[in-house]
Amino acid sequence: MKTLHWKEKLNNLGKNGTPCFFIIDYKGTNAHIFPLSEIPEGIQFSFLETNQTTPEPISIEKYPVAYEKFKKSFDSVFSYLENGEVELVNLTFQTEISPVSLKEVYEKAKAKYKIIYNDEWVCFSPEIFVKIEENQIKTYPMKGTISASLPDAASILLNNQKEIDEHHKVVNLLSDDLEKVATEVHTTKFRYIDVIEKSTGNLLQTSSEIVGNLPENWQSHLGDIFSDLLPGGSISGAPKEKTLSIIEQAETYDRGFYTGIAGIFDGNSVDSCVLIRFIEQINQKFYYKSGAGITAKSNPQDEYNEIIEKIYIPN
Repeated sequence: MKTLHWKEKLNNLGKNGTPCFFIIDYKGTNAHIFPLSEIPEGIQFSFLETNQTTPEPISIEKYPVAYEKFKKSFDSVFSYLENGEVELVNLTFQTEISPVSLKEVYEKAKAKYKIIYNDEWVCFSPEIFVKIEENQIKTYPMKGTISASLPDAASILLNNQKEIDEHHKVVNLLSDDLEKVATEVHTTKFRYIDVIEKSTGNLLQTSSEIVGNLPENWQSHLGDIFSDLLPGGSISGAPKEKTLSIIEQAETYDRGFYTGIAGIFDGNSVDSCVLIRFIEQINQKFYYKSGAGITAKSNPQDEYNEIIEKIYIPN
């Protein structure tokens, strides 16, 4: 019997209005699609952040890659930016951390989107990929981060030229992505501030909202929509095709499901997230995967610090 490609399977589930859960890797080559009535044991997800008593923080030790190793990858990426061949590249690394219970992280981490995949990886993401409701598709790029503990942090973030430049680029990129599947694409809100809570000190992050219109029968093309949108613009770069090859050369590991997506189709609407804030167990070691957007205005030390700063468990 022929095995359906994940895109076809998702199209069929959408056409039939069958509620389902899906996980698709960064490259869009590997995916798990499950009707909600058939979720395997070992896979859990929560797409609704709940207010609860703050649990005891989960402590993790970080063992960052050496700055010299980071700088080598940064320089490889930066040469393309200096030459004007690309405008934005999202460079990521995996950082070894002390052993943690993935189950405990799933239960205690505070995040809008949480997924645990067997005893292999856990994700606690704050970033929406796309939402689809009433024939409208929306995306919310998050670019630009600063520690909330700094004096006048919000003003510093909003007026940082590198962050402004990066945010403009990712909004343009994601607008172009939505135009592959939607019409009348436009930005409704630009660079508003979100607070990301974590036990070692909150972060401020800037986001925008982009909206487009889908045809009446979009459910029958659910797989095609996600296939056309992947890999996500916010975790690759601009122009996308060129940055994908640059990332392949510059990064020193396989992203796998990190920076892929996960989503729920309830029969009428879709909610999905980008798989960031991600811990994976590989050969009995634990790695936290994180990244930073690199532009021609980037400073390597700042970007190195950002990748390390993003290694945290929010609670």
